[in-house]
Amino acid sequence: MSDTTIFIPKDSRDSVQLNEDGWITHPRGETIEVYGPAKGHAIGCVHAYEPSEIDQRIEQLAQGYQTWRFTRLTDRARLLHRWADILEKHITPLAQLLMLEIAKNRQDASDEIQRSVDFIHYTAEEGLRLSGEALYGDAFPGHARNKVSLVGRVPLGVVLAIPPFNYPINLAITKIAPALMGGNAVILKPPTQGALSGLNIVHLAYEAGIPFNVLAAITGSSRNIGDYLVSHPYVKMVNFTGSTPTGQHIAQITTMMPLLLELGGKDAALVLSDADMTLARDQIVSGAFSYSGQRCTAVKRVLAVDELASSLGLAIAEKVRTLTVGLPEDNCMITPLISQQSADFVWELIQEALEQGAVALTPVHRKDNLIFPVVLDYVTPSMRIAWEEPFGPVLPIIRIQDEAEGISLANASEYGLQAAIFTQDISKAFDLAEHLDVGTVQINGKTSRGPDHFPFVGTKSSGLGAQGVRYSILAMTRLKSTVVNLGHV
Repeated sequence: MSDTTIFIPKDSRDSVQLNEDGWITHPRGETIEVYGPAKGHAIGCVHAYEPSEIDQRIEQLAQGYQTWRFTRLTDRARLLHRWADILEKHITPLAQLLMLEIAKNRQDASDEIQRSVDFIHYTAEEGLRLSGEALYGDAFPGHARNKVSLVGRVPLGVVLAIPPFNYPINLAITKIAPALMGGNAVILKPPTQGALSGLNIVHLAYEAGIPFNVLAAITGSSRNIGDYLVSHPYVKMVNFTGSTPTGQHIAQITTMMPLLLELGGKDAALVLSDADMTLARDQIVSGAFSYSGQRCTAVKRVLAVDELASSLGLAIAEKVRTLTVGLPEDNCMITPLISQQSADFVWELIQEALEQGAVALTPVHRKDNLIFPVVLDYVTPSMRIAWEEPFGPVLPIIRIQDEAEGISLANASEYGLQAAIFTQDISKAFDLAEHLDVGTVQINGKTSRGPDHFPFVGTKSSGLGAQGVRYSILAMTRLKSTVVNLGHV
């Protein structure tokens, strides 16, 4: 097997084949080309599903679910472990595909796949440890012990998993693995930039023995098939990661359906006067600029007390100047953004802030969709960049008088994903954490997701529901009570 391509059998039941360049494609009907953001040329194409094809595929899943839901937990776990083992053998070619498809650097791409492997193994084991309970009637006044409720969890049905472009393998697997372990069937709707990666991991799942009628990848433009999938009568849950407007739209068009939504963020790093400056600098730069800032949990604004803002800003800028900028295959930290449109939006926010009085501490430079990392000081709450999520390599510094103002500014955002506090006073850190209206507070560390068994939660416009291995399994199953009526006791 080549270490630069993924082999998909030509007799695959999903009709996915290799094209002349070695990448998977779909030979029939209308196709969508997938472009590599680093070089701008097509690297492959995927099939654009029509509604009738979607109906046929989802009906297969609905039928397969009826068997899968009664498959023993140990058998589900065995297949997941096998899938993880196969993925691990394909880290090198899958990482190569991520570099081409989303311009993620080599190390980060490899890390994403290894993290996914570990996630699947952990999910398989965690699913075996979930247990129910027995409740006796006499625990409630006026009832006898002759009633016993056996409480367990059952699957929901067909789960629609929609990951984003920035982690097309990991955030697909964090949806698929818990859903399968919980007994559900799964539709993967990968993003166009990430569709090749999504198709490959699904076919490697088939190679592991996960049934064809339990897991499917449906590709196509979200504009054309997104609403059709989300509102399909066989779909019993939607697990979505992406933009807040899209998440809100999904919530509006679904009715009486469980949702798990991981949306946007404007994560703040609150730096107090007693913070360890070196630690704060290193964590903030890593948190803000990893994968060019294209992460929902990226540090997207620094709230620094005025007495140290200047020195902190200069320290951050000095560190940022050492970041490598260029192509993903060169393992650069700052690589081209996912699209020209995304780069245009980030550039617009930077230019508007500069026009309104922000000061750039690093060179402001752009080459097509590659934007060099920018640190902006003297950003004020009147600027758009203080509130909007850029999803790019730009870090605004907002000066505050004290921690109370910092908490107020952090909480004024429509988003509530994460926040970071840098201080050497742990008591103060816990007190401030209580007042931050976010899902997770990081103390003396960058905002980030994981470890993956930790709960991952968003408030306000940042999401709905809790993720993390155990929490995801719980979210994609429901409680069911069976009451046994015994003889009089």
